[in-house]
Amino acid sequence: MKNALRVRRSEDFADWYQEVIREADLAENSGVRGCMVIKPWGFAIWENLQQKLDRLIKETGHDNCYFPIFIPLGLMQKEASHVEGFAKEMAVVTHHRLIMKDGKLAPDGELESPLIVRPTSETIIGEAMTRWIKSYRDLPLKLNQWANVVRWEMRPRLFLRTSEFLWQEGHTAHATRAEAVEETRMMLEVYRRVVEGDMRIPVIPGEKSASERFPGADATHTIEAMMQDGRALQAGTSHFLGQNFAKAANISFQDKEGGVSHAWTTSWGASTRLIGALIMTHSDDDGLRLPPKMAPQQVVIVPILRDEGSRDQVMQAAETLAAQLRAQRFDDQPVRVKVDLRDDSPTNKRWGWIKKGVPIVAELGPRDVATGTVALVRRDAIGEKRNLSMGEFVGRVFDELNELDHKLHDDALAYRQANMVEGVASFSDLVEHFETKGRTGFVTAKYSGDPAVDAKLGELGLTIRCLPYEQSDSEGQCLVTGAPAIADAIYAKAY
Repeated sequence: MKNALRVRRSEDFADWYQEVIREADLAENSGVRGCMVIKPWGFAIWENLQQKLDRLIKETGHDNCYFPIFIPLGLMQKEASHVEGFAKEMAVVTHHRLIMKDGKLAPDGELESPLIVRPTSETIIGEAMTRWIKSYRDLPLKLNQWANVVRWEMRPRLFLRTSEFLWQEGHTAHATRAEAVEETRMMLEVYRRVVEGDMRIPVIPGEKSASERFPGADATHTIEAMMQDGRALQAGTSHFLGQNFAKAANISFQDKEGGVSHAWTTSWGASTRLIGALIMTHSDDDGLRLPPKMAPQQVVIVPILRDEGSRDQVMQAAETLAAQLRAQRFDDQPVRVKVDLRDDSPTNKRWGWIKKGVPIVAELGPRDVATGTVALVRRDAIGEKRNLSMGEFVGRVFDELNELDHKLHDDALAYRQANMVEGVASFSDLVEHFETKGRTGFVTAKYSGDPAVDAKLGELGLTIRCLPYEQSDSEGQCLVTGAPAIADAIYAKAY
């Protein structure tokens, strides 16, 4: 069977990924190296994701706010371990104006102190917390901001790694360690609910190894997803920062006993990288496949206008059908429906929407109007065009979307389960698996926690993705060092 895309997943996954983005009209590279233009269809997907996350963030007691994109260098210097982790990725502003010099614009007006373009906001939000928190009565302070950040990227890839990207970042301060730890785990669960429940991407929650932690954190918790090339993608992280940032910024408060204590803080974030995860988890050789909750349009109606004599009749029937579908609900919202009125052939329209990942494409022509039927193509079964009565289609639209929703999740879960490898007994077996045989996937094995493990894995381009929350608690030997170990870990190549 001929596919809509020119590149197949099995032949060149990286080029296939770019082809999906291009044919779905999601984004394109900008004139600034490493930065992207998110086009309307791609941004509409981001808005759906944003709305899901924002609702849960607010429901868990957080308030949205906004902080400047510029951070004084002096603030960054207060948290040395944090800055070191981002130093090579930082963009720095050193001048405040341009002048004409030899017929060309040139920077002028050097700043007394350079400004860092926001790579993350722990330092500048910590400074505000120092002003805002005076007493235990001011706690917990739970903030979130939707913003853009800049991390200079040397090997950019649309959505996955760009020098500028969109995200949300949460920052909280608490009176006790226990409250901060609870917050960290709660927000990871929020990410899991959205990524797994709405985006239909199966994930494994767990804690990062010491070398993979967020710079300056006491602990980093993560949800890890497997892409269709067997590589891991970090789909959301939540960091328990202990009192490290609070001590650096002097976020202190008068406690109930009248003494002075430093706050316990957390931070957590998810970004437009999740759109890359969505693409690589669900798409096929015909283009993007969107879970219905993420789709900008859940049903597209393509009128087939064969002649002017039947045009008005077909258009009226299409608009009536659209109105009836919008009266139905999915995900506690009206079904999102579009009637495609563009001046193009029905075939081009249908395949265009298939490549964009629309869950259901319905075609309606003069014969359909005469018989009261509609031709239906569902994105998970594009070779199976079905004819339903219009009334049956309207009555079944929830079930159709729900079945597709579950099918995407089940397909992704089946792929992950088929590529979860156990029984790799030694480091030489690990090398054979990933290097000699060229396999990917997740290898589950014991991990001792020795820093030497991470260094040795780095030689193979591997990392410990997480120590899953679900542990076997059995005794064994570390896969890399052979030392006694209890912790189960996931070894994988990652984006």
